[in-house]
Amino acid sequence: MTKLVHGGDIYTAMEKGTAKEEILDYSANINPLGMPEGVKRAIGKVLDDCDHYPDPLCRRLARAVAEKEGVPEERLIFGNGAADLIFRLTAAIKPENALIPAPTFAEYEQALRSAGCGVGIHALCEENGFALGEGFLSELTDDLDLIFLCNPNNPTGQLIERDFLRKVLDICEKKNIFAVVDECFIDFVTDPQAVTVKDWIAEYTRLFILRAFTKNYAMPGLRLGYGICGNRKLLDRLTAAGQPWSVSLLAQEAGVAALKEDAYLEEARQLIFRERKRLVQGLSELGYQVFPPAANYIFFRLPDKNDPAYAARFTEDLAEEGILIRSCANYRGLKTGYFRIAVRGKEENERLLRALNRRERLWQKQL
Repeated sequence: MTKLVHGGDIYTAMEKGTAKEEILDYSANINPLGMPEGVKRAIGKVLDDCDHYPDPLCRRLARAVAEKEGVPEERLIFGNGAADLIFRLTAAIKPENALIPAPTFAEYEQALRSAGCGVGIHALCEENGFALGEGFLSELTDDLDLIFLCNPNNPTGQLIERDFLRKVLDICEKKNIFAVVDECFIDFVTDPQAVTVKDWIAEYTRLFILRAFTKNYAMPGLRLGYGICGNRKLLDRLTAAGQPWSVSLLAQEAGVAALKEDAYLEEARQLIFRERKRLVQGLSELGYQVFPPAANYIFFRLPDKNDPAYAARFTEDLAEEGILIRSCANYRGLKTGYFRIAVRGKEENERLLRALNRRERLWQKQL
């Protein structure tokens, strides 16, 4: 059986007998408000049009995103989720050598290795809060073709400061290294405009920015991502590296409708900011080491105990209560004891904290 490496796997839980409505999924970092009603209505309106192929150029969607992002339409490309574009990037660029930090999103390394690329790893240190530091700059060598950076980083939640990104991009431009900056969680940062580098796409020919509708509009099942890039030749190569109809009609219309949901998105942001603070406090009071979060998820480490089962059984114990938690043990550079949870609504977070408190009390009796 294929081993799944990501969160959001409610299907295995259902196969084990947990009813879908009883599952509380903290393993995927999705907007806790759920898909907007306006998006659902938009999907319903175009169901009868699905007897036609979708627009391979995503023209309506491109116009809507261009207006929203303040970038020209010709600097956009769309895919079947951000992951689709990650794999198409490696297919189009055909890199021989690449560099990624660790821990970070697993798809970068998977896509690179699928293209036969050598992958160098820059280890992020827990002592520095898993922040990307100056040492990374010295590893941007002439033999590199491609780097991936996630901002904020998944799973650690750390932001890369714009001043540091400027240094990285200057070196990449000089040394002809393509730099992919993944901003899929940017909407859940306190001040997205102070973090994004989309206003630099005209300056850097080697910069590619990844975005997606998955997290912010709670539509992972529809698969819709996009890239922003000032390099027309690279965009043409990316187009040629994918199938003509990579974005379904339903996903395109859902994206157009989602971009109108400003009030919904701001409501979600404020909910996340409030609940993130409360969850951090609750996890800290349990004795967990919480790394300061910047987005809609929280990365933490369990305290060391004499019994290794205390950490090894963490996800299993929570799953028995219908709560899915993302173990980060399969991230490069991490081990058993590191976990990531999404930030959800108040009642759901209360249920999670109650379950964690019950677990701690039970383990206190065993240790």
